[in-house]
Amino acid sequence: MHKSHKCIYIRQYHKIRPYVVVSKIPNFDPTRLPFWDIYEREGKAGTISAGGTMAGRFTAGLSGGQRKLLLFELITQRVAEQSNLLICLDEPFAGVTDDFVPFIVQRLGALRKQHNILLVTNDHVETLKKLADHTITVSAIDRSTVRIDQNSSLRDREKTILALADDGKSNDQEQAYEYKATTADLRFFWDVEVVHNGKLITIAIFTAVCFTLYMITFWNSQPSNAGLVLIAGGVVNFFSANPYFVELTDWRITMSEETEALLHASKNTNKFLKTLLALTLFVLLSALQFGMTNAVIDGYSSVTFWIAMMMDTGSLLVPFILCGLYTHLPLQPAQIMSRLPFLFMIFFSTTFSPGAGITGLKGLRYLFPRFYFWCMVPAMRDKMDDCPTSDALNMIYLVLAALLVPFLFLVYKGITALSRSEQKTKNKTAKKNALMDDEFYQLRDELYGSSRTTVVTTTLPNNTIQMTHHSSTSSSEASRRE
Repeated sequence: MHKSHKCIYIRQYHKIRPYVVVSKIPNFDPTRLPFWDIYEREGKAGTISAGGTMAGRFTAGLSGGQRKLLLFELITQRVAEQSNLLICLDEPFAGVTDDFVPFIVQRLGALRKQHNILLVTNDHVETLKKLADHTITVSAIDRSTVRIDQNSSLRDREKTILALADDGKSNDQEQAYEYKATTADLRFFWDVEVVHNGKLITIAIFTAVCFTLYMITFWNSQPSNAGLVLIAGGVVNFFSANPYFVELTDWRITMSEETEALLHASKNTNKFLKTLLALTLFVLLSALQFGMTNAVIDGYSSVTFWIAMMMDTGSLLVPFILCGLYTHLPLQPAQIMSRLPFLFMIFFSTTFSPGAGITGLKGLRYLFPRFYFWCMVPAMRDKMDDCPTSDALNMIYLVLAALLVPFLFLVYKGITALSRSEQKTKNKTAKKNALMDDEFYQLRDELYGSSRTTVVTTTLPNNTIQMTHHSSTSSSEASRRE
């Protein structure tokens, strides 16, 4: 249902970044949560985090059930001034103790007065049946058909989903939550991702230790060893930033789930802010690398060399941003794709074995900024094949080579976005036209009628699933069909 219609969505085990401080969430009053008075008495209300897991690690904060209660209350407050939204809830009682069941039921009763609720559950079935106007039974064996209410005949599953998504009032427009971003959202990002993000402190400590060892062990290096010194500095920079950059995929997945539950305004806004933060971290690390390099060896203090150093390392780190934040890849494929530029640089730039390689294939070295970076190092320039004839031309090629991967990524995203959009629209229209027959309108009448409606679904024989769905009065079906 969530895939076929834009809606608010709370998953069975919903993720929230573990370092989100609940009291910092904009336009949210946590004192309305049923357990908040406990934290106030303990003096923790201003610092309690959302808790949960991220990248397989457990973090102190709210339990899974408390986190679900937080999302219920958050949505209740967010949608109070809007109506006719579609709210999908998967197992809302999962992880919640019986003490808090009345709170959830009360919130559901309040939400259904203004909005459409589609709810799936294995727990407290009878309680929700009393709340619901309709029950939809989905067989665990035959997933192609459903039964609306106990004694009705079987209906097509896809047609039923479409009927649930179209209440007759939306004029074919998706019922989307309207969020007006404010400066409070920027402060929230700052508080969550900088002030209360302990990972940055860990990275700072790790970086300080690594560069201290770098300075101690490479102190007073000779100009003839410049290549090795520069490689060491680049490796320290890369691995100092690596812990932060490799978690971007996890961050994107978790942040996307937060957006589905209305925790913040926009996935794209948060991705952009996270990109700026990652690039800022990279620039700071590059400045540290530049300073430490000049502390251990002479002759590389020009600003031009710092830019070249940043472009070289950046070409290996930026793919982590692109694959981590701006694709839909899961963790492992995103990590593999992000590391390919590093791997290809080792194989094809010829900087680790100047002059080696198969004739013709060696031409690929011109695609890597590392080749031009090495052409700027006096101790290495004479060993490289066909370096540009001037320093200015070499710098231009280096910058262009560093921007090659981002450019190709943007081209790929543009082409796929156009093709997917056209194909998705075509497939969606064709599917909708094929399903919207007389039976579809009959189904919608049955589910919505002329009054506010709730639907409960049950899955048999092994599980019981309930869905509650509420809508406003539907428009005239005669005019709709015309």
